Amino acid sequence: MKSGASESLAEECVQDVMATLWQKANMFDPSRASVATWVFTIARNRRIDALRKARRPEPEELPWGPEPEPDQAEAYEAQQDTERLGAALAQLPPKQRDLIERAYYGDLSHSEIAAETGLPLGTIKSRIRLALDRLRQQLDVKASQG
Repeated sequence: MKSGASESLAEECVQDVMATLWQKANMFDPSRASVATWVFTIARNRRIDALRKARRPEPEELPWGPEPEPDQAEAYEAQQDTERLGAALAQLPPKQRDLIERAYYGDLSHSEIAAETGLPLGTIKSRIRLALDRLRQQLDVKASQG
């Protein structure tokens, strides 16, 4: 417990050491060490193992086997959404479309886009905001029509 183990963990280690001593008593060699040294060495190793195990995070559960087939209705819906988005992007002014593509398809930050294009950061943010508003409006209209 002085090394940071909880009371229950310390008790568990003691029980584990006692069981190990009972099972491996025939392995004790008095010519190599005293009984106390042998017992304390086993106890020290068990304590270290228990503390390491307690601090180790549990691995996340990984799914086994093949991925389930996607629902065809969901796949069709996703394809339609992609087509609607492509059509809405095509209707944006070229300056806005370029910035949206750099930000979302190119995965660039606003600062990186400003550095690449030479435009002020405020202009980048304004154009992207306007483009997103237009896209939202166009997609809402198309969704209500579709």
